[in-house]
Amino acid sequence: MAIKFEDLPPQVQNQLRQLQQLQQQLEIIVQQRLQIDAKIRDTETALEELNKLEEKTSVYKSVGNLIIKADKDKLIKELQEDKETLEIRRKSLESQENRLKERIEELQNKIQEALKK
Repeated sequence: MAIKFEDLPPQVQNQLRQLQQLQQQLEIIVQQRLQIDAKIRDTETALEELNKLEEKTSVYKSVGNLIIKADKDKLIKELQEDKETLEIRRKSLESQENRLKERIEELQNKIQEALKK
């Protein structure tokens, strides 16, 4: 037997709306974390390739629509700093993700309890 949303008590309706919002927020956070993960992998790959090069090898980097010659050591340092920043962002997103999952679970439990009554 299906229960219509309109037949639910106002408090449960509100909780269901909150649950939906939290799930949407979680989806956004997960997508952002996945994008950061991809950027970290790209940065790690670039660092590995740069470290394989001989010292005198010319390297170039993309700046907007331009490709310019770059100093290898400075570029490595820049990429390492970028990676650190991305890792901090990833940790932040992971903690937000975990908090949202906890809130979703709590809210689901409250809704289930309310529906049992």
